[in-house]
Amino acid sequence: MPPRIKVLIIDDSAVVRQVLTRDLSKDPQIEVIGAAPDPFVAREMIIKNPPDVLTLDVEMPRMDGITFLKKLMAQRPIPTIVLSSLTAQGSRTAIEAMAAGAVEVLCKPNAAYSIANMGVDLVARVKLAARAHVTKRAENASLVSTTTVAMAETTDKIWAIGASTGGVQALTEVLTQFPSNAPGTVIVQHMPPKFTASFAARLDQICKVRVKEAQEGDSVLPGHILLAPGGYHMVMKRSGARYYVSITDGPPVHAVKPAVDILFNSVAEVAGANAVGAILTGMGSDGAAGLLKMRRAGARTVCQDEASCVVFGMPMEAIKLGAAERVVTLNDITRTMVQLTHVKLAA
Repeated sequence: MPPRIKVLIIDDSAVVRQVLTRDLSKDPQIEVIGAAPDPFVAREMIIKNPPDVLTLDVEMPRMDGITFLKKLMAQRPIPTIVLSSLTAQGSRTAIEAMAAGAVEVLCKPNAAYSIANMGVDLVARVKLAARAHVTKRAENASLVSTTTVAMAETTDKIWAIGASTGGVQALTEVLTQFPSNAPGTVIVQHMPPKFTASFAARLDQICKVRVKEAQEGDSVLPGHILLAPGGYHMVMKRSGARYYVSITDGPPVHAVKPAVDILFNSVAEVAGANAVGAILTGMGSDGAAGLLKMRRAGARTVCQDEASCVVFGMPMEAIKLGAAERVVTLNDITRTMVQLTHVKLAA
């Protein structure tokens, strides 16, 4: 029998610590090794007995959870599930938690009896989190200005990106490297409704390109990024020389909506060799078949490598299919996409 997943609970509420400990301990694959009332106590517990997964509240005495998470990821990365009443869908706190390195963000009900009802879901999330690969990152990595890859005109070129678990951090690193005249870019990040609008707004503040949650009929233009809205699929279409997107409400694909495959299939059909596709970190196989279709249509393709992925699921499946022309570290994704687009770099 494989070793049990060691979990440390960090929450200032004694009732919440008790309920989470009880619910997680019911599963034979999980061992709750401790429960801390604040990050300072948690730090000592982590040093003495390192857990495999943390559950982390946001509002706590002496240090808030987001600040602690940033410090943790810079010094001793541990897969972390942020569990807070502040992390409602689409909230700024939820986006900040994911950008800081959380592998999952769950909204904690206000009443203790409701917390007990989320036990089954939390057990499943803990098991997924235990499989995540997290690496050290600067405390302010999401806001660090990175070296921009300057490039020439890219008329009629299209970039398409798919990501899932770990994608908030990965996309932040990749997109902050985009120059202001990057090709029109379409992105699917697996997210529920309301999250995507907040994530797009946050990216728009820190990127040189414009970023927005896509709406029906939006044009795909150089220097602009369209992020598929949570709960809907996004397809790219073409009318003459104009690329634009359509937002559709079809059934989930690979149990997700939006699905990367839906977007990539459409990009293959309407952009062909004018496109570059990339798959970043994520669970499952969504996007693999679509990236292969893009490559067969003449597009250039790249996948994030295992070492830099939080979860090496989606890229791995694409690589297995032969869909990836290049496999590179996260920090080299943008530079590789520029090279595959055949544009001139600044001296």
